[in-house]
Amino acid sequence: MQLCFTTTNLHKLEEVNRLLKKEFKIASLYDIGFKEDLPETKDTLEGNSLQKAETIYQLYGIDCFSDDTGLEVEALRGEPGVRSARYAGEAKNDSANRQLLLQNLSMVNNRQARFRTIITLIWKGNVFQFEGVLNGLISKEERGQNGFGYDSIFIPDGQQLTLAEINLDIKNSLSHRSIAIKKLAEFLNKL
Repeated sequence: MQLCFTTTNLHKLEEVNRLLKKEFKIASLYDIGFKEDLPETKDTLEGNSLQKAETIYQLYGIDCFSDDTGLEVEALRGEPGVRSARYAGEAKNDSANRQLLLQNLSMVNNRQARFRTIITLIWKGNVFQFEGVLNGLISKEERGQNGFGYDSIFIPDGQQLTLAEINLDIKNSLSHRSIAIKKLAEFLNKL
């Protein structure tokens, strides 16, 4: 079964390939020759995820899925949310995003947060969405070298380590993306 994952992020592609069965052949945007930035102009994760999948489906006519993920911090009324990748500006700088978030929380005791992923699948012209949520806390400083984005400042509930300190297999077993991907895989296995 061939599907296009509408990403150029090799970390995400690796996560997905580890979670989906080998019978799924996953193509990336690089594999299909798409070299532009996908639009992300909606004000919700659901809207952005759908927009990205629809763009590829309309251009190439292939079954595909996309994701959009946001870090939602309770004390910041859900920010950075849909703007997580661009929290510190349009340059999409992970380090600057983390530093701005830590700065904005420097005088805040409530560090509750959650990662939320929405995956949109377009299969034979039909649209399906799957959600994954990982609750946790924002640490006071960066810790760990693995992962990307906000991983080095996010401590999942029940853990002492940040996502950037956790082994990739363990991270995949509890991550927001893996929860959504598992829902996607369960759906695809029933087709």
